[in-house]
Amino acid sequence: MGADLIFYNIGQLVTSRELEKNSGSSMENIEILENGYVAVENGHILTFGTGKVPNNLVGLNTKLIDVEGKVLSPGLIDSHTHLVHGGSRENEFSMKISGVPYLEILKNGGGILSSVSATREATAEELLSKAKNTLAKMLSFGVTAVESKSGYGLDLENEIKQLEVNKTLNLIQPIHIISTFMGAHATPKEFKDSPERFLDSVINMLPIIKEKELAEFCDVFCEKNIFSIPESKELLSKAKELGFKIKIHADEIESLGGAELAGELGAVSADHIMAISEAGIQSLKENQVIGNLLPGTSFNLCKAYAPARKLIESGVEIALSTDYNPGSCPCENLQLIMQIAASQMKMTPKEVFKAVTINAAKSIGKEDTIGSIDVGKKADFVIFDAHNIDYILYHFGTSHTQSVYIGGSLVYKK
Repeated sequence: MGADLIFYNIGQLVTSRELEKNSGSSMENIEILENGYVAVENGHILTFGTGKVPNNLVGLNTKLIDVEGKVLSPGLIDSHTHLVHGGSRENEFSMKISGVPYLEILKNGGGILSSVSATREATAEELLSKAKNTLAKMLSFGVTAVESKSGYGLDLENEIKQLEVNKTLNLIQPIHIISTFMGAHATPKEFKDSPERFLDSVINMLPIIKEKELAEFCDVFCEKNIFSIPESKELLSKAKELGFKIKIHADEIESLGGAELAGELGAVSADHIMAISEAGIQSLKENQVIGNLLPGTSFNLCKAYAPARKLIESGVEIALSTDYNPGSCPCENLQLIMQIAASQMKMTPKEVFKAVTINAAKSIGKEDTIGSIDVGKKADFVIFDAHNIDYILYHFGTSHTQSVYIGGSLVYKK
């Protein structure tokens, strides 16, 4: 019979399969094959290998694609975004570059609260159109799966509106969308004088979101003057009881103990962690929590980067994401994030690719179906116009995407 589709003459085949850990960094332990091929059947990976394609894989109807010695990797995964929102916040740009702290902007009604107003005013159709356009840009950078958080509604009606947009996006465009409920993103104006009542309202939203099957994850912005450690623990514990997998915006601005809480509660990932403590690093390692780093936010806010090398050398597994959002990181370009991680955080090319493939898949609970080239997984690939992964990170500020396949179908070509 033969395969439906075969990619051959692959210069570097980044399988992102994890190899046995050696004495070096476990972030380097991914398989990269030279002169590779990948066979696809019914939208899934049938087999792969190196050298000449076996004759038994080639049938009368097999389509053969010559990769011409270029890089083929699993589809890139953007595992932390705030995809669905109304408006934009360029009016805050001058304040940010002049040094006004984010928490001060938020206190004065800007920041997240500005986006909340715009999102509440937007119709579902307007939010859908805006997010769809954003996803088309992400696809052009090789992204085939995106985690998308709510959190710009901050009331039941508008949180549901955002999450229903996620659900629709999964039906009308090719990128896989994984939904996260983040009702605890900030305290809205109507609860300014009674923030404890707002936390209660978010907890009351959880069973409704669960019953409607609108989100797989629950997240919280655990930060000074936003949601405290006890508040975050109460919310995430309730979410976990209801069957949500949990994430946490942890130690972004101050070392509050968010990473320690992530380990205690068994979170899938702790995100941002620019101000993580030694105890927090040990908590992530011991509890196998993914450290999801967002260097684009540090770049845009002129803040210190998360201590990637320290985390890696301590044995923490790392993912990388854009943190695409209307304020602190309005950037769809995951390749730029990879390039910043290499040049500014001193991550090696193998570490970077692991962070946006198999580790990113782990951070959204999808490592069994995407994130690496392995038999039975979805045939989600990127072909890069480069002959090795080093070049993709060395030549920064541009997209190296040549073509993108999701489920074995061509969905983008440069």
